[in-house]
Amino acid sequence: MKETRFFYVPNAMTTGELPEEEAMHALRVLRLKSGDEMMLTDGEGNFYRAEITIAATRKCMFRLIETLPQRKEWHGTLRLVVSPTKMMERMEWMVEKATEIGFDRISFINCDNSERRVVKTKRLEKIIVSAMKQSRKAWKPVIDEIVSFDEFMAKCTGGMYIAHCYDEIPKVDFFGEMGKLDKDADVTVMIGPEGDFSLNEVRKCLDAGGVSVSLGESRLRTETAGLASVMMAHLCKRR
Repeated sequence: MKETRFFYVPNAMTTGELPEEEAMHALRVLRLKSGDEMMLTDGEGNFYRAEITIAATRKCMFRLIETLPQRKEWHGTLRLVVSPTKMMERMEWMVEKATEIGFDRISFINCDNSERRVVKTKRLEKIIVSAMKQSRKAWKPVIDEIVSFDEFMAKCTGGMYIAHCYDEIPKVDFFGEMGKLDKDADVTVMIGPEGDFSLNEVRKCLDAGGVSVSLGESRLRTETAGLASVMMAHLCKRR
């Protein structure tokens, strides 16, 4: 049985044409031709069954056969906030795997101990789109540009959980907290840089209503902690 290929087409209801990069993949790599069927995702909760009508050198036109609204696999909104690692490849891996699991948004923050201050979101967008298609997701996670810790805290309200390693600040188990939470509640989990959040940053978050949490007994790398927190929240909020 031939595998069904998914293509990302924002505004699929109105455009009638694959984006150039998707068209090149469909025509040059997969060698699809007029009359072939394919599946589309708009990243906003819909799949579409479509038929290719024109397969030119760099242009792939289609007509929609069927619209297939999808139900999100998890309740509420899952947002990961993370200070990027010095090696960006680790963040790329984390974003790819978190997309395969399923989450809604990723925000990057500069912290007192951050070693990387710049994030190229364009490359991460491509990784997310690829992971979304591969894992057959109908929703594309949003990527926010990097901001300072204080800028983020000034705009974020409610549902914040900050993971850190300080023994002097009491922590509750994150997975246990997710199990107690209303499934429809929105969740924002914050993961610090390789040197952890500063004590001042943790206290600022707690003063703003955040909850101090632990992800377990092991000391985790930033990207591992980010992925683990998404997985824990997803398990507790899945349908």
